[in-house]
Amino acid sequence: MIAAFRAAGHSVVVIEPERVDALKPSRGKQLMPRLLYELLEFGYSGLELLRLVRSVLKTRPEGIYERANVYMLSGVWTARLFSLPLLLEVNAPLAEEREKFSGLALPWLARWTEEAAWRGADRVLPVTAVLARHIERAGVPPSRIVVAPNGVDQKRFSVTTPNGAVVRRFANHDGAVLGFVGYIREWHGLPHIVDLMAADETLKNARLLVVGDGPGRSALERRAAALGISERLQVTGIVGRDELAPYIRAFDIALQPEVTPYASPLKLFEYMALGRAIVAPNAENIREILTDDHDSLLFEPDDTQSLGAAVRRLVGDGVLRQRLGAAAVATIAARDLTWRHNAESAARLIDELRGKAR
Repeated sequence: MIAAFRAAGHSVVVIEPERVDALKPSRGKQLMPRLLYELLEFGYSGLELLRLVRSVLKTRPEGIYERANVYMLSGVWTARLFSLPLLLEVNAPLAEEREKFSGLALPWLARWTEEAAWRGADRVLPVTAVLARHIERAGVPPSRIVVAPNGVDQKRFSVTTPNGAVVRRFANHDGAVLGFVGYIREWHGLPHIVDLMAADETLKNARLLVVGDGPGRSALERRAAALGISERLQVTGIVGRDELAPYIRAFDIALQPEVTPYASPLKLFEYMALGRAIVAPNAENIREILTDDHDSLLFEPDDTQSLGAAVRRLVGDGVLRQRLGAAAVATIAARDLTWRHNAESAARLIDELRGKAR
C-alpha cells in the first residue's frame, strides 16, 4: 500500500516500531511476564502518539492510513486531535486470534482497545465481508465499513515474469509441482498434502515445493521422511519479495490447503496474477475472490478426500490447469485486485472525508 500510494504521487510518512524477526519472539517477550508485556504494548500507544503529533505538525498530512493492531489507539487519538480523516485497515480480529493462539493476560483490554479503534475510525477497511460482519457486531455502522480485499503488485507478479533458473530447476522432472507460499504452521494443511502424495498412486511423481519457513517446517519434513518421500519435498526457507514470483511460476498447482474464515490470503492474489491453477477451500471468504471451476477448484473445507480429488483432477489435466490459470489472471484484471486500486480508493475516501469536514 505504501508503494502504491507513492506510485500514485502521494507523499507518505511512515510511523512504525522497529522491525522484528517474524519467525522468533523477541527475547524480552519470552522472559517478560505476559501481563507486564501487554501493559507495555498499551503504553506504546502513548509513545507513538507523541511521534504522530510531531509528524503531523511537521508534514501537515491530509489523512492517516493505519493497519489495525491491539492496544493501539494512537491513530484514533491523533485523528481526533487534528480533525484528520482516519482509515483503518483490518486484517483480522486480532484480540480474538491472539487469545486463541498465544493467550492474553488482559483479554478484556485487548478487545476494548481493538474495538475502540474500529469505532473511532472514520472508515474501517476489513479485507473480507466476513470480517466486516465481525466489525459491525462491535458497534461500527455499516456506512463506515468499506470492504477492501488484499491485492497484488502487478509489476512484481505477472504472467510476463521471466521463468529463469528457478522454473527450470523444478520443471525438469516428470511429475507436477504442487506449490505453497507462506509461513509454515501445523494448521496450514500441508501435512495433508504430504500424506496424499505418499498414498495416492496418481501423485507418485508429484513434488511439493514450499516457499517459506516457520515453526511447522521440521514437523513437515519429519512427516515426509517417515512416509518415504523426503526427496519429493523441498522447503526453500525465507525468500525475498523480489525473488518470489519465479518460484510461484514453477508451480503447476498452487495450494491454499486451509484458510482462516475471515482472511484475505495474499498468496491467492499472487497465484492468480501469475496464472497458476489454484486449489483452495470452498469457504465464504475464498468465494469472495474465487469461483469454483472458473478460476480455481474449490474443495470442501476439512475434507481431505475433497482436497485429494481436486489435486488429482488438476494433476491429470494440463488443459484444465491452463484454463483456470488464464481465468485467474482475467479475474485480477476484471476486478482490479491490485494495490494500486486499493491506494486510489483510499485516497478518494480521504478526499471525501476532508470535503465533509470542510
